[in-house]
Amino acid sequence: MEQPLASGLLLQHLQARSQTDWLIGVDQVKLTDLAQHLFQELTQLIRQETTPKIFLAERSPERFLAGFLAACAVQCPVFLCNPNWVQAEWQQVLDLVTPDLIWGDRDSLALPSNTLAPSVLEDFAQVPPKCGGLGEPGSNHSGWIMIPTGGSSGRIRFAIHTWSTLLASVRGCQQYFEVQKINSYCVLPIYHVSGLMQFLRSFVSDGKLVVQPFNQLEAGEFSSIDPTQFFISLVPTQLQRLLERQELTSWLAQFHTVLLGGAPAWNNLLETARRDRIRLAPTYGMTETASQIATLHPEDFLAGHRNSGRVLPHGNVSIHSESGELLLPGQVGHIRIQAESLTLGYYPQLFEQPQFQPDDLGYLDQQGYLHIIGRSSHKIITGGENVFPAEVEAAIRATNLVTDVCVIGLPDAHWGQVVTALYVPACQTTSTNLSGHLQTRLSKFKQPKYWISIEHLPRNLQGKINYEQAQAIALNWLQNRSTA
Repeated sequence: MEQPLASGLLLQHLQARSQTDWLIGVDQVKLTDLAQHLFQELTQLIRQETTPKIFLAERSPERFLAGFLAACAVQCPVFLCNPNWVQAEWQQVLDLVTPDLIWGDRDSLALPSNTLAPSVLEDFAQVPPKCGGLGEPGSNHSGWIMIPTGGSSGRIRFAIHTWSTLLASVRGCQQYFEVQKINSYCVLPIYHVSGLMQFLRSFVSDGKLVVQPFNQLEAGEFSSIDPTQFFISLVPTQLQRLLERQELTSWLAQFHTVLLGGAPAWNNLLETARRDRIRLAPTYGMTETASQIATLHPEDFLAGHRNSGRVLPHGNVSIHSESGELLLPGQVGHIRIQAESLTLGYYPQLFEQPQFQPDDLGYLDQQGYLHIIGRSSHKIITGGENVFPAEVEAAIRATNLVTDVCVIGLPDAHWGQVVTALYVPACQTTSTNLSGHLQTRLSKFKQPKYWISIEHLPRNLQGKINYEQAQAIALNWLQNRSTA
């Protein structure tokens, strides 16, 4: 299919697809009718030289996807929003941009009381707001699709994408896996890039799409599709839960591909998946690259490879030193990405160069496989020695004495930083037991000095640790310890 970028083509494609049984878990008649209605309303506003900035925060998949397609069809700037944001998070977003329309159930959204943007197009049309920048006719923000990303800090930003950058990611996936139609089983939130791209892959490639809340799947309720023809995307914590039940493990093992991303996966989890013959495809990607930029083929995973795979056709990854020098295969350095799917910048600023350097450290081996070592900003320097949390976390998980763990560095007057482990104990685990198991697994400077037992780690829906919260928990524990 050609890029459905011109006004109306998106809706024509949706109308044509509505004649087929391609959506499961979503009312495609309702989706199509609502998308057409919103498209017509937005078109009228565009003709009046009024282009609203839209916050899309619908909980219903039908309403969310209808709003997304209608906004894209008229190239209206649209901000994808998490309907579960708390008031402080909404305030972060509202401090960044003032919307003209908010699509979502206002009664269920924790919006600040002074939020004035209307929810319906009719209200906006009656009293057009004074739109600066984005709302001006001929603005170069036309067609921007803003996708939220919290990174590891939890501070919300919007990566700026377009229909073209998102489609580049779709085409890269098709080429890499050598498939024309992509059938997706989506259990991730569609306002997040990982869920949105599953919809787009199926929609653009004429594939099928299942949309289902993960808690239903975890409870053993799954759609009666042929898994061998489907892709499913999971984060590590979801995969772990599914592998705890034999019937779900057997079902998962039938999938064409199980994409795994969103957060680093631990070795024990990967070994369990390999033992159960799960066709896993560990993936490296982010909101900024419209999801995957490197992926390990399932065949390579089952053969024992331990990396993030090769770079997809639409992208390029290179490794650089601190000074920017290009490094050779096997040398660890800063990852630098160029891709057709790359974000244009963070709203409202565009990147000066069409490249992106995430916070990740890694290397490319002689065969072109990408290996991720960890985040540069998470590196702990203790007594002049470098410690990468991922290595310490892997050693702690290998003891099987914890159900979850996060390693950070706390400031220390003598060592600079000290290695600190926040962990969720399994059974009657103690810090003494854990410390004892690490004596032969890690060098002394890598072993945690502080062990903090907690009920659960601050993770988001994609399984990523909120490091600001983790740091606050650890500092509070340390303060209480010193005053006790």
